[in-house]
Amino acid sequence: MNQEFLVYVLYSPDHDKIYIGMTASIIQRFRSHNQLAHKGFTVKFRPWVVVHIEFFDNKASALKREKSLKGGQGRREIREIIMQKPYVKEMVG
Repeated sequence: MNQEFLVYVLYSPDHDKIYIGMTASIIQRFRSHNQLAHKGFTVKFRPWVVVHIEFFDNKASALKREKSLKGGQGRREIREIIMQKPYVKEMVG
């Protein structure tokens, strides 16, 4: 069985911040961002909500997509995607 990789986007409604990452284990990674980690960017802007996930068959493709989303155009694209989600609109007010 091949391992699946995910590119994920977290949103902090309290701080209006986005975080883009890549993992093979979204549950462990999300737990790390919201509970386990003691330092780093995501600790400062808790709590986080998973607002977008994309699946990939290989790590190279996932890393390429993660990198593209972290660029200026990618961040604009992801902000448009997540702001169209009704539950995000409710969180922001």
